[in-house]
Amino acid sequence: MDFNASLRRAIRTGEVVLGQNETKECIEKGTTELVVIAKNCPAAFAEYVSKKDGISYYVFEGSGMQLGKACGRPHLVSALAIVKPGDSDILTLKS
Repeated sequence: MDFNASLRRAIRTGEVVLGQNETKECIEKGTTELVVIAKNCPAAFAEYVSKKDGISYYVFEGSGMQLGKACGRPHLVSALAIVKPGDSDILTLKS
């Protein structure tokens, strides 16, 4: 699976929420299928995600700038939530 292509397909055909605050809201509401966090995501948020029961997450090996670029955004994205994958196979990353 090509992560970048799968992520762009999810953004284009599904529902993806960008940013730590928005991702946290989705986690609290129980609407997220998968959380993706950048390797350099703030430790407090990464720990929050890892300790939430029933939350699948994937650690993107690049920085927040690289994750933003993978999303097609010209800014840092340290976390995102896949709410609906659309036509993407990104949920195969579930842990």
